[in-house]
Amino acid sequence: VSRETGLPIIIHTRDADDDTAAILSDERRKGAFPGLIHCFTASPEFGRTVLELGLSIAISGIVTFKNATQLQDFASKIPQDRLLVETDSPFLAPVPHRGKKCEPAFVSDTARFLAELRNEDFGALAEYTTANFFNLFTKARA
Repeated sequence: VSRETGLPIIIHTRDADDDTAAILSDERRKGAFPGLIHCFTASPEFGRTVLELGLSIAISGIVTFKNATQLQDFASKIPQDRLLVETDSPFLAPVPHRGKKCEPAFVSDTARFLAELRNEDFGALAEYTTANFFNLFTKARA
């Protein structure tokens, strides 16, 4: 459907890296399609596969958690043109709001954390992740 409409797919996968990678790879062989992995927390290997398939990766507040070191390492290496920042409202509030109801406004906390993690300027990260959003979700420009 994504190939037919040009609308991006949004994949939320948990504990199914191999199955998800196989399905996405099979579909990619039929032709390119836009999409992203929502609330990415999977393995770096799965992340690299996703990027090789031309999809984007959205990082949520989980990246700010102290025990999310593997995710932090991977998030620091996602190419700028494939990175999006999101909340998983009302869940997974970033530090310093962890344990509370997540609000959309908290996306800036995650973005600031990512900018520091990636040794980038917050404004630059905000600019390119916003551009990535509009490049992926083209109907949102209307």
